[in-house]
Amino acid sequence: MIFSNDIFVLLALAVAFLVSFSATPMVISLAHKVGAIDVPKDKRRVHKKPTPLMGGLAIFYGFVVSVICFATIDKEVMGILVGCVIVVTTGIIDDITDMKAIVKLLCQILAAAVVVYSGVRIEHFANPFTQWFGAPYIVMDYWVSCAVTIFWIVGICNAVNLIDGLDGLAVGVSSIASIALLTLTLISENLNVAIITAAVAGAGFGFLPYNFNPAKIFMGDTGALFLGFILACISVQGMLKMSAVITFAAPILILGLPIFDTVFAILRRLLTGKSPMQPDRGHLHHRLLDMGFSQRRVVAILYTLTAVLCMTAVVISIKGYTRGLILICSVLLIILVSIKVMGELRDPGEYVNYNADEQLTEDDHEQKN
Repeated sequence: MIFSNDIFVLLALAVAFLVSFSATPMVISLAHKVGAIDVPKDKRRVHKKPTPLMGGLAIFYGFVVSVICFATIDKEVMGILVGCVIVVTTGIIDDITDMKAIVKLLCQILAAAVVVYSGVRIEHFANPFTQWFGAPYIVMDYWVSCAVTIFWIVGICNAVNLIDGLDGLAVGVSSIASIALLTLTLISENLNVAIITAAVAGAGFGFLPYNFNPAKIFMGDTGALFLGFILACISVQGMLKMSAVITFAAPILILGLPIFDTVFAILRRLLTGKSPMQPDRGHLHHRLLDMGFSQRRVVAILYTLTAVLCMTAVVISIKGYTRGLILICSVLLIILVSIKVMGELRDPGEYVNYNADEQLTEDDHEQKN
């Protein structure tokens, strides 16, 4: 053979990118026709004008075309595809008509159950303390395995959905995470999962030019639920096939931003006597905006944080926990020093006004377009 099998990974990424990029203008037109428009009605929404939703349909289309062309469609992959259809359909309906939260949750559980039924389950996880006691792997009972897998998939679905609050944020974070997952699946020599992961990355990056600030379209629940669902499935199907301790840590680090933002959101709402399902303006991206950063700067900061977590996961996978901890501690030190220096150079009032002017400039540019 002139080319190795890895060429199919690159082809999957390229095809997904091109299809997603090409399909997005058609989805914008479709969203207008079916009334899938997000009109800013409360303080949580950052955008100022009505914007089409349902952009995740273009991401899903690019992904499906690429997977059908290059992946092996076995029972597990078929189960994942069927689950994707369920969550994408749920997202489309929600983008058009505002589905009730409990109904949307039940649809996510159904999609996760289909995946579990097809054989994609967290059957075991590595014991990080095996050096001192216990077996290398902790094996779970079948029903416990099913419950944990469904909880993981549904949890990541909603975690990605919760960070979808700024132009380009959720799809960019998901695409960066998919590149890290792709790296680890290639390390584990799991070609089929690598092709699927490459398709996710390509489709996400293909949509991003239309979603970056100022956004021409939002991916809506259609895209957020799909990306969370497929990333959760890949982390189960791909990471747990690796025979190292990192199987437990890597997916959590790679998806760390949406996971921890969701955990803190739930704790914050419970501690203030609110329902965990009640939206608020306390997410990390909201707090950064309140500090005076513009949308683009907030997104860049959170992209950087995601990239650091992803690199740490890869370093841990290849070189072990010690070097991974050295990497993340070094980067965190730089971030903390940078924040300290910025605070000394500019008082809070001046900082907010400076960035407010920049945000005004971006808004004016958006109105001109």
